[in-house]
Amino acid sequence: MTTLLSPFELGSLQLKNRVCMAPMTRNKSLNNVPGDNVVEYYRKRAEGDVGLIITEGTCLGHKAASGYPDVPLFDGDDALAGWQKVVDAVHGEGGKIAPQIWHVGALRRPGIEPGGDTPGYSPSGMVLPGKIVGHVMTKQDIKETVEAYGRAAKNAQAIGCDALEIHGAHGYLIDQFFWAGTNHRDDEYGGTPSKRLRFAVEVIEAMRNEVSDDFPIILRFSQWKQQEYAARLATTPQELEEFLTPLSNAGVDIFHASQRRFWEPEFEDSDLNLAGWCKKLTGKASMTVGSVSLDSDFISATTKGEFSAANIASLDELYKRLGNDEFDLVAVGRALIANPNWAKKVAENRMEELVPYEKDMLAKLV
Repeated sequence: MTTLLSPFELGSLQLKNRVCMAPMTRNKSLNNVPGDNVVEYYRKRAEGDVGLIITEGTCLGHKAASGYPDVPLFDGDDALAGWQKVVDAVHGEGGKIAPQIWHVGALRRPGIEPGGDTPGYSPSGMVLPGKIVGHVMTKQDIKETVEAYGRAAKNAQAIGCDALEIHGAHGYLIDQFFWAGTNHRDDEYGGTPSKRLRFAVEVIEAMRNEVSDDFPIILRFSQWKQQEYAARLATTPQELEEFLTPLSNAGVDIFHASQRRFWEPEFEDSDLNLAGWCKKLTGKASMTVGSVSLDSDFISATTKGEFSAANIASLDELYKRLGNDEFDLVAVGRALIANPNWAKKVAENRMEELVPYEKDMLAKLV
C-alpha cells in the first residue's frame, strides 16, 4: 500500500499516487459530446483521490474512427469544449487526466454516427483472420489517419490534459496492424513483425511532434484480442523486446499492458506479468491492469463482450508486485465504476466497505 499511495513523476506529469482510472466505454455522450453527466462522472473519481484518470476511449477526427453509439469525439469545437469542462473539473479536485485516443478500425459497423455509411477501415479489411468486412486502407488513408492522431495530440495539450493514451489494444485499428491475423499487407505496413509496427510508429511520432517533449504519451496494448482471447503478439521475452523497442524509440513514455488478470505470469519461468516485462525490457515506466481488487475477468468467454460482475478480492498480490518494483502504475476499472472513492477507501484500509461490481451499474453514469 505504501508504494500504491506514493507520488509518481514523469516529465510534466506529477501524480499524488499510483492509482489510475482505466479507460471504460460508457456510451453516455449524447451526439458524441461529453455533457454535464460525463463531467460529474470523472469529477467524482478525482474527488475520490484517483491519481490519473484515463478517459473512456474518445474517437479521433477520422470518418471511420467511431464504432459505437454515443461515444465521445476528441475533435470539433463542441466535443472539445465538453472535454475542457471535464479537464477543469478533474483539475479542480486535484486530479490529473489523460484522454484515450481511439480508432475502432474494422470493428466499425456502417450507420454509427459520426461517419454514417462509412465502412470499417483496417489494414486488410479483416475483423478476424480471413473475414473481410470493410475497407482496406490505402496509403493515402493511412496518411490521413496518422495526421488525425497528430491533431488529437495537439488538442489534448491545448485543452490542458496532463498526458494522453493511445489505444493500441483489444483488436482495434492499431492492434489490427500489429496482429498477423488481421494484417495481410505486402507493403511496408505488413508482412513481417517489424513492418506491422510501422503504422503505430508513425502514429506515435506524429503525436509526439504535436506535444511538448515532457508531455507523457501512454500506449495501451494487449496480447489478447476481443476477437480472439488466445492471440499473441509475442510468445517469448525476445519477441516482446523486438515489439516494444521501436515503439519506445518512437516516443512512448509509459506502456499500459492490458491483461484480463493482472496476477498471471506472461511467460514461463518467470512470475513477471506483462507490465513487469515491459518495464524490464524497455526501462520505461509501465502500468498494470486486469481485474484489480476483483475476483473475475472483466470480459470473460461467457459474457459476450460485456463487463463481468465480480466480487471484491484481496490486494495482497498487487502490493507484493508493487513492492518488488515490477511496475509503476495501477489501472483500476470496474471497481471504480462501483466505488468512485475506491482509492480513498483503500488508503484508509476500509476494504470491507467496497461494494462488488454488478453489470447493471453500466446503465447509469454515476
